[in-house]
Amino acid sequence: MIKWAGWLITLFGAAHTLLALTLEKAASHAGAWFSGELWGADLAAMSPANSALWLSVDSFGVPLVLVGLTVLWMNRRGITPPPFIAWTLGIWTVVGAVILEPTPWPIMLLATVLLLVGARRGNPRPQPHTKI
Repeated sequence: MIKWAGWLITLFGAAHTLLALTLEKAASHAGAWFSGELWGADLAAMSPANSALWLSVDSFGVPLVLVGLTVLWMNRRGITPPPFIAWTLGIWTVVGAVILEPTPWPIMLLATVLLLVGARRGNPRPQPHTKI
């Protein structure tokens, strides 16, 4: 279950970032991003380049890939991810689902449930011991 959750989180984050860069054409604003055009930009009156940046590269996609890969890394080493990861992800998913529809929130909710169930069951493999 933990492995499936890790893969879902990783793929969701990667898909969000890559689809924003390609399908939503956020990458077309890369020139503005790297020219310094966004320095000092008014976030309240977000420009198209700034909006594209926050939709893609600076979105939640990249951190989700990191969280998903961390969950997979922990699982491969017999370490059960702490439940706070699942609870935080779940709360964040529900808040996002309430604020912005339509979103693919059921995918992240499924990953949350898998993580919670996996954490509750624990990992049957023994955790490595280190001597200090």
